[in-house]
Amino acid sequence: MKPHDIQWADIVFVMEEKHKCRLKSQFTRFTVHKDIRVLDIPDDYQFMDQVLIQLFKKVVGMHLSINWELRV
Repeated sequence: MKPHDIQWADIVFVMEEKHKCRLKSQFTRFTVHKDIRVLDIPDDYQFMDQVLIQLFKKVVGMHLSINWELRV
């Protein structure tokens, strides 16, 4: 992640609390007024794991009030 990414985002999602702490520590100036949300998803999945993708859809959907099942 780079400062530009943080500035661009309205909401920053991280998987675990330790990721939020690391992000705030490394980019203090850019995260002061940012909405950073912890998804509480353990970081033990492989990249693009289908279970992880479904979990992301469910948890992020709850944060954004999106029902992915109604989407085409």
